[in-house]
Amino acid sequence: MTSTPHRALAVAAVAVAVALAAPAAPRASARPAACAANGFCEDFESQTGSTPAGRWTTAVANCSGTGTATVDTTMAHGGTKSVRITGKAGYCNHAFAGTSLSGLPSGGDLYARFWIRHTTALPAQHVTFGALRDANDNGKDLRMGGQNKALQWNRESDDATLPAQSPAGVALSTPLPVNTWTCLEFRLDRTAGRLDTWVNGGLVTGLVVDGTPTQDVDQQWLNRGGWRPAPADLRLGWESYGEGDDTLWYDDVAVGTTRIGC
Repeated sequence: MTSTPHRALAVAAVAVAVALAAPAAPRASARPAACAANGFCEDFESQTGSTPAGRWTTAVANCSGTGTATVDTTMAHGGTKSVRITGKAGYCNHAFAGTSLSGLPSGGDLYARFWIRHTTALPAQHVTFGALRDANDNGKDLRMGGQNKALQWNRESDDATLPAQSPAGVALSTPLPVNTWTCLEFRLDRTAGRLDTWVNGGLVTGLVVDGTPTQDVDQQWLNRGGWRPAPADLRLGWESYGEGDDTLWYDDVAVGTTRIGC
């Protein structure tokens, strides 16, 4: 196993990472940045009904239950509307608002940014609040969510996690703050199979796949060589595989091929 110097130092300094785990306060942002010509942005202000419409769908795969996705006028990051997810424990209660990514260029970097607010701390068991169906992985999901009370990525096809769910790996991630708007960003390098994740503008050490296996971070993820994601959609919502009710709001979503920022 090898590691880049900065990643090796980060893993060696787990105690420091624990102390600094809480993300910086979000920068003030009244409205999202202008939409890129090769992407899209969504502030939900044009939604006229109670169910997300237009480019958004609330259809779920496999089974459905009591989870819901609705347009909400009581909470917004900017403007007056957002999407509210009433998330319930149990897989069949999953609920998402999703949109196709078919209009974006294929290959190279894909960036996404969204603001999220939720009411309940991430549980110890695995949950998902963002998913991308990977056309290069038999349609299985690349999932963004939480486990062991911290943010993580999960690859549905082989259940690999980023970071590894060891104490050292979890310490290199961060919780998702409650009752406040948090800016989440990620970059998928679809050509090289790399991944970066930012919380309120700060790169999270444990949520990076840089191509060089690093123990407790992306070593497990890279055990399966040749991962080259081709996301076909973006879905924001809630999926629980055990415990975990939560209420979440999403707003000011932006997707493109260059970094959008908070």
